[in-house]
Amino acid sequence: MVPLLAALSVLQLVSGTVLESFEEILLQYPALLVLVPVQIGTAGNLASIMCSRLTTQLYLGTYEPSLSNPDVRANVGAVFALAGTVFGLVGIAAWAIGVALGGTLGLIRVLLISLISGLLLAVLVVTTSLVAVEASYRIGLDPDSTTIPVVTNVCDVTGVLILFAVVAIVV
Repeated sequence: MVPLLAALSVLQLVSGTVLESFEEILLQYPALLVLVPVQIGTAGNLASIMCSRLTTQLYLGTYEPSLSNPDVRANVGAVFALAGTVFGLVGIAAWAIGVALGGTLGLIRVLLISLISGLLLAVLVVTTSLVAVEASYRIGLDPDSTTIPVVTNVCDVTGVLILFAVVAIVV
């Protein structure tokens, strides 16, 4: 686990560097400043939930890494339902806080940024979770110990990139 944790620490440094490069945009639009930690945290939480559920299925013998598996489909549906709900509410809250802080982004733009980036993160969560559980199992590592740190770190880095890619398109 030490090499894995060391690699994930380096990945977190990259995430911080990427985030720092967008500092000017964040200061210009306070609503985006509110979105960053919530988007990243929520994606990590969704990924942790997905990995835990897949690992439980693995231990129960019902896991098959295929969308034809009804249990996997149910988990994917749950992740997307949670993402749509949570990121929609987060977008509204970020807009309100942004307005209170003197921001100029409209509700529709902030909501679009939150929902689009959130749903793209949900795709990443599902894909990364499935790959992490399958790879961990095939390598012979305990998926309970390895998958959550991997998916949360991957979601942190790519979450920042996805958020600012959507910001670049919408704003």
